[in-house]
Amino acid sequence: MAIRCIPVEEFFRNPCISQVRIAPDGKHVAWLAPNNGQLNVWLYDPASGTGRFLTDERQRSIQALAWANSHTIAFLRDTAGDENYQLYLLDIDSTAPPRRCTPADGVRAGILNTLPHDERRILITHNGRKRELFDVYALDLASGDLECIAENPGGVTGWLADDEGTIRIAIRTDGANTTLLYRDRDSEPFRELITTNFRTTLVPLRMAPDGRRFYVLSNRGRDTAAVYVFDPTTLHEEELIAASDTYDMDGILYSLKDRRPIAASMVSWKHEYIFLHPDWQALWERANEHITSELGNALVVQLTDWSLDHEWIVLSAYGDVQPPVYYLLHAPTGSLHHLGSAMPHLAADELAHQQPIHYRSRDGLLIRGYLTVPRQSTKPLPLIVLPHGGPWVRDVWGFNPAVQLFANRGYGVLQVNYRGSTGYGRRFWEASFKQWGRAMQDDLTDGVRWLIANGVADPERIGIVGGSYGGYAVLAGLAFTPELYRCGVDIVGVSNLITFRKTIPPYWTPLNQMLDEMIGNVETEEELLHQVSPVFHADRIRAPLLVFQGANDPRVNKAESDQIVEALRARGVPVEYYVRDDEGHGFLDERNRTWMYGIIERFLATHLGGRTCNGTDDYAQ
Repeated sequence: MAIRCIPVEEFFRNPCISQVRIAPDGKHVAWLAPNNGQLNVWLYDPASGTGRFLTDERQRSIQALAWANSHTIAFLRDTAGDENYQLYLLDIDSTAPPRRCTPADGVRAGILNTLPHDERRILITHNGRKRELFDVYALDLASGDLECIAENPGGVTGWLADDEGTIRIAIRTDGANTTLLYRDRDSEPFRELITTNFRTTLVPLRMAPDGRRFYVLSNRGRDTAAVYVFDPTTLHEEELIAASDTYDMDGILYSLKDRRPIAASMVSWKHEYIFLHPDWQALWERANEHITSELGNALVVQLTDWSLDHEWIVLSAYGDVQPPVYYLLHAPTGSLHHLGSAMPHLAADELAHQQPIHYRSRDGLLIRGYLTVPRQSTKPLPLIVLPHGGPWVRDVWGFNPAVQLFANRGYGVLQVNYRGSTGYGRRFWEASFKQWGRAMQDDLTDGVRWLIANGVADPERIGIVGGSYGGYAVLAGLAFTPELYRCGVDIVGVSNLITFRKTIPPYWTPLNQMLDEMIGNVETEEELLHQVSPVFHADRIRAPLLVFQGANDPRVNKAESDQIVEALRARGVPVEYYVRDDEGHGFLDERNRTWMYGIIERFLATHLGGRTCNGTDDYAQ
């Protein structure tokens, strides 16, 4: 039976439900849902089974929400992709419109801490005083007034508060070294605890129950980051909480009721928990069994949120062919209530499985990743290489709309966690330093050649598609291995590392010295950056290129795309270039995403021979 050619818009429409959060008292649940083409706040009452929209944003989707207290929701939204997030408060019992509580005009805000034991305020950060520095403010939920409770003296890139809302730890960097600053109470000045090089992980997670020690992620004396209790008096990791010899731990789930960790989390080839509390493990195991039985395929079930008294728990479940599904668990009885599915219109038997793979790089490094093969296919396959952005993040097993679109069109999809991808320990991460366009790119090339050698990929039909650093990898692939790729799609990618380093957002300034070591120094290593900047090797690019750019991108300036397009057009290389004036670093708007991937679908079909479907990809700029 032929697999349905699923229209582009079915993959890239806004999710029906996302970012599900439960009120501290457990009486209401809120999430983001589509309304008038944008993601808005939906309020759900579990007792009555009814819900309603609380917002009516029509120009830009809300990007994040949190419960400030049991009757107030805080949410963040930027303007046209500028990433200057404004914070709004919303009273669920009032018909009044949301109140903006942060300055506008180029100021970026964030939620530092909600304080479930304090219904009067939350802690936020913003850079209104100085664009490269974020101060901490207490936001009065009744009046909307802001009180600065911690002014950034310079170089502080992170803050940690205790459960009562006192800022106890500040993380200061000079660009290469990180210093933990600590105080016992807000009436005291901060004192320096310990300084480590940025290559060493020592990240505070939250205060411990004794109010003096704190949980950290640390790789001091080991390759992978583990969870410890750190003593500010001895300056040592006193107690090991959770660890893996292969993968970095990435955090803890914490119970405010019991004042102790519930579980530690990590990513192997998929998200996993190491439970630290037997009751929570038993709850999760029962829910996992029920959900897996109901949905009928391999899943990751995550603890997403819970009420203060632990009576109500939000769970999410997803898999490679299963977009996220959300449930509300009543812990005392074990009953599960289905809240909604992110993409109920997609059927698992129409989607393609994402398999974990591994191979050796040319210098012997173990490289892991994922291969997705169309449900109906004949090998060797036309192949899409899909390098992730970052670059210091990683791909994870689970539903990915771009992967599923390409597989549905008949392409194999290769996702590589090249050196520098996070989660695999310090040595693997450090192996990426100053390796843009070099060993990092070789890891992608070696993966393609491994698939060719094993008869999976057709060497005459290989394309590469990526965004941000992934867009850089597209351009580097076309320039440095022109024989390998038949076409490329660059989405907000870096073309010139010299200009990229000179146009970073002001709040990245404290990280400059670290970026010098990880990417290259503009002043002293210009030749190195020149050598690996695709724009200076445009004469080697011969494959057709498709480029997308958001005009308001604060991270990868529009000039990055302009440069490579001008260089290629001057040589007569086929290049299509699209700029959206209402987007930034990536396309958030649903219509823009659908439009972009409709063009990508046609472009790939032209150059690699995959199928196309009729959709709404004729959306005009």
